[in-house]
Amino acid sequence: MAPLEPWEKALVDYEAYSEDVHSNFACSQCHAGQQSEDKETAHTDLISYPSEDPELCGKCHTDVKATFSDSLHASQEGYWTTINARSVPENHPELEEMFGNHCASCHTSCGDCHVSQPRSVGGGLIEGHLFKKTPSMTRNCTACHGSRVGNEFLGKNEDVLADVHFRQGRMKCTDCHTGAEMHGDVVGNDGESPPNHRYDGGQAPRCESCHENVTSDDIQMHQMHGEKLSCQVCHSVTYSSCDGCHVALSEDTGNPFFRTEGTYSTFLIGRNTRQNEQRPYDYVPVRHIPVAPTSYQYYGEDLLPNFDALPTWAYATPHNIQRNTPQNESCEACHGNAEIFLTADKVAESELAANFAVILETVPGAAGESGSSSSRLMLPDHHAGFPICLACHLEGGGPAMPENHAEHTEAVCTSCHTLPEAVEEQSN
Repeated sequence: MAPLEPWEKALVDYEAYSEDVHSNFACSQCHAGQQSEDKETAHTDLISYPSEDPELCGKCHTDVKATFSDSLHASQEGYWTTINARSVPENHPELEEMFGNHCASCHTSCGDCHVSQPRSVGGGLIEGHLFKKTPSMTRNCTACHGSRVGNEFLGKNEDVLADVHFRQGRMKCTDCHTGAEMHGDVVGNDGESPPNHRYDGGQAPRCESCHENVTSDDIQMHQMHGEKLSCQVCHSVTYSSCDGCHVALSEDTGNPFFRTEGTYSTFLIGRNTRQNEQRPYDYVPVRHIPVAPTSYQYYGEDLLPNFDALPTWAYATPHNIQRNTPQNESCEACHGNAEIFLTADKVAESELAANFAVILETVPGAAGESGSSSSRLMLPDHHAGFPICLACHLEGGGPAMPENHAEHTEAVCTSCHTLPEAVEEQSN
């Protein structure tokens, strides 16, 4: 989004603001400073972002104050859940320094949604210091959530339609994402504690809340697939994936920056690694997230020693829903179509272990069939030159073979894997 002009960022619309209930408070009650006609004196001890103190807004908004500190927007617990899983406690000083430089700016206070644009995009008053009960979709929500969610929902990715809820329904983020969700008035999967990740706890929003007919007998595909597939498996289209994000400080300015190795379009279905009562699906769309073992190496060596603890192809809920999609045109558009499933040949060799639980060994066969050779997993190209299984599945050389494979030899590979011609010739 275009940055605001300096005057737009700071000037208060006195006439409009005087009608706002918050104008009953003197400026200094929130922003402190000194009473003076001299600018420098007036700004002494000025508090630019007073809502950083939850006690301030909480004096009146007691319901929000009670839960907001648990909101993922405020706590940023989702970041730490994943960082903690991949790191070890002794690495935390370096990781906390990294987090403060590169991640903490995504923290959100009351003012970042209801008075100004988020500081991560330059800040600035939205409408002359008026307090907006409902945040602006473009000035607040997608100002932060723009590169993926915003571009997908608004149809800004090349050759991909906007989400049908926006394109036809002109719906906004707040039509689905409620104040309770934003203010932290929700719980995680244990039913008691705050959520530690955006997919912890109940689905909010849930498609069935509006689309009650998906459970009716009139829609055969919904009845046949039941809860095996998330809605996005059939109703999402191409979305963005990214590789290799690295963070550092500029040698010239000292300012933090990041860069990614690549951004590209994907639509891939993988296994659901977050399967629970709230998300019972066997298959979900997966998106490559840009974390790499060396993402934080500017701050120290080997800061993510447990990198393989979480997948890099992660559960995704793309915001580009369509009623009709390439994969729901016919049964065969999905069944037996290896191109749209996350199989090992689509995963970097260094990330195979991390994504073991997400990768499909076989893709669903043609409708009515349990499987066929055409739906078997093709081995990655880099396997073509050596005698297969034992080259990877040995102690110290990669994941150990499962116990039920112990008596197998390389010749048995062909019972599960359709081998490239070069390997077939070697085996013969």
